[in-house]
Amino acid sequence: MVSTVLDVEDTLAQLSLADKIKLLTGKGFWRTSPIPSRDTTKSVEPKEPLVPSLMFSDGPNGVRGKFFDGFSSSCFPCSSGLGSSFDKDLAAEVGDALGKESRTRGVHILLGPTVNTQRSPLGGRSYESYSEDPHLNGTIAAEYIKGLQGTNVSACIKHFVANDQEFQRFSVSSEVSERALREIYLKPFQIAIRDAKPWSLMTSYNLINGVHASDNKWLLDDILRKEWSWDGLVTSDWTGTCTTVQAIKAGLDLEMPGPTAKRGKAIARALTCRKLRIEDINSCVRRVLDAVRRAQQSGIPFEPIEEKSKQAPTSANLLRKACADTIVLLKNQTRKPKDKNESSKKKLLPLGSDTKKIAVIGPNAAEAIISGGGSASLRPTYVVSPLQGIADGAKLIGSGIEVVYTVGVNDAEKHLSPVDPYIISPGSSKSTSTIKDKLRKHMIGRAVTGVENIATFESWDTAPTDDWMATNPDFSKEVSDADHKTDSYTAACFLLDEDEENFPEHCWSRFTTVFIPDEDGDWTFDLFFIFCTGNLFIDKNLVIDLSTDPQLGTEFYGMGTKEVKTPPFSMKKGQKYNIELRMCTKDFVSQAPPITSRGGLKLGATKKPNAVEDEIKRAVDLAKTVDVVVLVVGLNGDWESEGFDRNDLKLPGSTDKLVEAVIAANPHTIVVNQSGAPVEMPWIDKLEHGAVLQAFYGGNEVGNGIADVLFGRVNPSAKLSITFPKRLEDSPSYPSYSFRSQETGKVLYNEGIFVGYRGYEIKGVKPLFPFGYGLSYTTFEYSNLVLSTISTEGQFTATFIIKNSGEVSGREVAQLYVSDPVSSLPRPKKELHGFIKVSLEPGQSKSFSISLDKYALSFFDEQAGKWVAEAGTFEVAVGGSSDDLPLKGTVQLMRGFTWLGL
Repeated sequence: MVSTVLDVEDTLAQLSLADKIKLLTGKGFWRTSPIPSRDTTKSVEPKEPLVPSLMFSDGPNGVRGKFFDGFSSSCFPCSSGLGSSFDKDLAAEVGDALGKESRTRGVHILLGPTVNTQRSPLGGRSYESYSEDPHLNGTIAAEYIKGLQGTNVSACIKHFVANDQEFQRFSVSSEVSERALREIYLKPFQIAIRDAKPWSLMTSYNLINGVHASDNKWLLDDILRKEWSWDGLVTSDWTGTCTTVQAIKAGLDLEMPGPTAKRGKAIARALTCRKLRIEDINSCVRRVLDAVRRAQQSGIPFEPIEEKSKQAPTSANLLRKACADTIVLLKNQTRKPKDKNESSKKKLLPLGSDTKKIAVIGPNAAEAIISGGGSASLRPTYVVSPLQGIADGAKLIGSGIEVVYTVGVNDAEKHLSPVDPYIISPGSSKSTSTIKDKLRKHMIGRAVTGVENIATFESWDTAPTDDWMATNPDFSKEVSDADHKTDSYTAACFLLDEDEENFPEHCWSRFTTVFIPDEDGDWTFDLFFIFCTGNLFIDKNLVIDLSTDPQLGTEFYGMGTKEVKTPPFSMKKGQKYNIELRMCTKDFVSQAPPITSRGGLKLGATKKPNAVEDEIKRAVDLAKTVDVVVLVVGLNGDWESEGFDRNDLKLPGSTDKLVEAVIAANPHTIVVNQSGAPVEMPWIDKLEHGAVLQAFYGGNEVGNGIADVLFGRVNPSAKLSITFPKRLEDSPSYPSYSFRSQETGKVLYNEGIFVGYRGYEIKGVKPLFPFGYGLSYTTFEYSNLVLSTISTEGQFTATFIIKNSGEVSGREVAQLYVSDPVSSLPRPKKELHGFIKVSLEPGQSKSFSISLDKYALSFFDEQAGKWVAEAGTFEVAVGGSSDDLPLKGTVQLMRGFTWLGL
């Protein structure tokens, strides 16, 4: 803990040129470079550094720490779910909770929120962003930032800007007009900076109109610093610094991670050549020092904290509430009458005590799918699967309710199931029965990561034997003690962020564990290595060779080998099989990986599955025996992840066949879909007496959150923050997106400002579910819209009444849209510019107001180089969805005006 807070200018004066250059890049993966004390007096007490080292951690839905062997953390619902809550208070609560967890981990800067516009439903990281709409995106981000920075932890808003696809993300140029940039892609950052002032910002990997974001002076200096008057720290995305001189002159303060690729001696050379001036360096250093000053004031320690020693302080109640409040009720039909004489008007949901038997079916049912993949994924403190949550929830509404389960399909996974539930540490006297019993009973789903250490990872600085990487090594050769050794809680190990000073980049490693099948039969393993090559041995027999001629694959941002799968081979239930993986990072298949690593692996296993048709038949037979089916389907972190985009909007494998078959077998089927972005639902019209929930990725408490909505403990109140198209071709960005780009190295933003619902409306294309759509277990009526006069600065107020006209208490999201029917440039038919979430008891009426300003009236005119609000009549509409706006009125702007800035 530092005892003093540095003075920026005084500290700058004490720094040598070498110190200044050092401060402009990271030290390792998650820290900035410290500068030692200038105190030369002899003392037995350790001296505080002149400039201590800042600590970063990935977000935005959890505080992950290191990729490998890090601490367990709370996982909140993904951002597209949080955006769908339309709940500013919840966003602030999540930010506050993440800030408190950051403090216990010694984290000064949390890398979030992500406010990249969801341009296409195929985006691999769509789940990390809040919305397709800039107003909703920026407003929720602002509340998140306020909550986070209220704990004195810095937010790092990202990725600046137009980072909307993963395909060729390091090199693709987003070709987009200034108007579209301003109104759609920059606007969320603009709103968040205006309303919450984040203390740091991360640039994106991509180019914008031919210039990398990290080199883009127009974006980083002209707009961000001068026009918006923002003075925080600008950091690169990790390995996202592409130049030395251009980036510094543009205003990129910090290159992450270390060791440097574009600074260090290159800066010294640029100064000598007068390509840079010392004033350029000082400007960046000042902002780094100011970030350190803030961190010192926060009271967060600078000394490394043992990652495993701290438990997350977030309460289960908040995690549970957050999950339930992000679930959108998309469809809720009436129950099928028991006979032709019965006329039932009762909706299928919520489920009550008259439901006696429930079948829970689906590939996402017994596993807790808490997050998408990539940087947002983490090791959870605990998880609750949907099956567990439904089983527990059923007990709360009545005794004797039976819950039964089957998987339904076994081909919905991109990779084999993680091997983790079947393995124990070498030398352990335990069996996997305890873990597998928990798995069978669905006490924690498949996500047993974090329960206990189940493997050993060792590494040597030089080859332990001369045949270490041979496919037929002599296992009797003596192996010296490892230079580095740690226990592992998972067989998905990514050593990207080890201490490079004590852990050389080129190393030889071994991963050892014991595999215990829970069933007799033929088993299959699959494996890929990351940043290394290697071999898999089971009981000293070679099973997978990824050292002889490994091919580069697409996993882990394209830095992994191609995945190899074994043919099925016989294994016995309860028998222990010794697994050993030998690896080396020296001869990685990629010749130029963008970051250093000590290697990694992902190992999966499964018993040879039954035929898909047999699994579907089993599900159908079970569905016929119950009152209600809860069918939990969707995607996971293998399908939606950083590093790649989706190929289509289809549910994986035979999922759609399963859904159709189960609906036909039992009309009282509730489909619960988990995905961060839209999926197609070709079976939706067949649910004449069923229901659909969009559950996103719900974090630790995903199972309880889903159950709370199913059983009516929580009345669903979320609304879609993204439009669900009927088919991919209807998406406004189609076909100019990702691997469908029309030009090599460029993606043309042909739809301009008509992104998301704006594009569907301008073309008259009806989506599957519109933006802002979501049902409730009650009903709401809107009335009495009153609009105030617009002030000369463009401010006005809309006041209206909402009544809960149903029979249960509920929450409603009132949305306000503005239209400019007569304008000098084409404008969207309507745009969201205000919303409010309200709670009402049955029969209760209340008046509410939404305040608006110049943002609601203006468009950006490239020729003028300004925002323009033109005199004339503006239409205002209020309601519960973009396609359900019962209240309409007009306001007059008597005199037009232009503006820049915030």
